[in-house]
Amino acid sequence: MITESIDVKNILGLKLPSDPRWVNLAEMQLEEILTDHAWCEQKAATTCISLIQRYSDKVELVTALSPIVTEEWGHFRMVLAEIQKRKLQLGKQRKDLYVNKLIEFQLKGGSPNDRLLDHLLTMALIEARSCERFKRLSEGLDDAYMRNFYRRFMESEAGHYTLFINLADTYLPKEKVRERWKQWLKYENKVMDEMELRGDRIH
Repeated sequence: MITESIDVKNILGLKLPSDPRWVNLAEMQLEEILTDHAWCEQKAATTCISLIQRYSDKVELVTALSPIVTEEWGHFRMVLAEIQKRKLQLGKQRKDLYVNKLIEFQLKGGSPNDRLLDHLLTMALIEARSCERFKRLSEGLDDAYMRNFYRRFMESEAGHYTLFINLADTYLPKEKVRERWKQWLKYENKVMDEMELRGDRIH
């Protein structure tokens, strides 16, 4: 169980915490943030399916990600139910500028294992940043119900982050994983620093 004192740097490894003002902006755009959250969960599920299809020969990966597909789709349904309960609308899926920026950093050449490493670390980073954003919502929203709502997601995303790191350790030397992870964290810091602060997106 993740405690309320999640340390962004020591546990999640992220170099740059989110601007605290993001929660206030998100609270003023609840329909938009719930819509974006729902689509983030959907994309997480489909990305895990894609990884299973691409790396079907890797037994540990297939075994580990199969239940994550179910869990992420369940999260989509939870957020959708919240949207409908509030008589809001599930809006259109929009481009995720944050994720697109991460994809730009993935190796385009190299060995198949190098590309696998970057796929897994991309997912780990997305889950870590999502966890950090959910932590912000679980602590900063005025609505106690919504704080609890996002606490549950925070706990889940923290577990997913470590799962992808552990999978990378399964298939590549830990030293190589840690070195590449440091490069990813440095790059993500730059991405976050340069992105416009918006309250209608999870990332």
